[in-house]
Amino acid sequence: MNTTLKIAMAQIAPVWLNKSATLQKIENSIIDAAKENAELIVFGEALLPGYPFWLALTGGAEWNTDVNKKLHAHYVSNSICIEKGELDSVCKLAKEHNIAIYLGIMERPENRGGHSIYASLVYINPKGSIESVHRKLQPTYDERLTWAPGDGNGLKVHPLKAFTVGGLNCWENWMPLPRTALYGQGENLHIAVWPGSDHNTKDITRFIARESRSYVVSVSSLMSKTDFPKQTPYFEDIVKNAPETLANGGSCIAGPDGEWIVEPVLHKEGLIYQTIDFNRVLEERQNFDVVGHYSRPDVTKLTVNTERQTTVEIK
Repeated sequence: MNTTLKIAMAQIAPVWLNKSATLQKIENSIIDAAKENAELIVFGEALLPGYPFWLALTGGAEWNTDVNKKLHAHYVSNSICIEKGELDSVCKLAKEHNIAIYLGIMERPENRGGHSIYASLVYINPKGSIESVHRKLQPTYDERLTWAPGDGNGLKVHPLKAFTVGGLNCWENWMPLPRTALYGQGENLHIAVWPGSDHNTKDITRFIARESRSYVVSVSSLMSKTDFPKQTPYFEDIVKNAPETLANGGSCIAGPDGEWIVEPVLHKEGLIYQTIDFNRVLEERQNFDVVGHYSRPDVTKLTVNTERQTTVEIK
């Protein structure tokens, strides 16, 4: 059995809040990764169509203002409705190139009415099937002004060659219980997606790897002041308060011993490749297995509700 897996980390900037243009950039990255024989490609949190940076730059907590309403409407309009087939082209590429994909999107789901949005991490298997859509459980701080809280339906793992892969969004990776939910299902390759910046990835990536004795792949996006499109509503209000760099990347990989395989990569757009070997997981689980021989389920046990939440059930 081939125990290796070649990973591509797509550290790219979105065409901010432009669904079609960002989707094209994602598709080009998948094609480029396939040319290098990558078997898994990972994109950052909310990459499609971008992170809501305006919230911290335009008084996002102000009540009932035109700027917040118009920017929110623009954001929702550029978010992804999976039920309408808006990821079909990505799924087709996954199947065509036999490549698995983790993709961070802003999801506009029909089963919640189609008007609220969720920071979702989508897993597409090498056959082109969407196997899970994990809606971020708890948006962080000002994200709560535009993102809705998700549910446990997407807390799933997936077989990928010798590996069992699962993933979480951004600060969810700091939440012990969602991590445990994935560990308990056999996860040994953990995907952590971020909007960008090494201040997020440089500590938690190695910590999760050492805790779980798994590989941890953290993938971040990029964003600079010059990436805000001039046609964005209230463009001038956004850029006058924006720093030159809003997201500097920081994509990285830690091995099952918690040591760096790829240290955080900063200010560099493109695909970052690394091949990993499953046998390293078994070596490190010899002395510590957080849900196996080093656990006590008779004393502590986690219960997970994986039901997809919806407001209306039509029977």
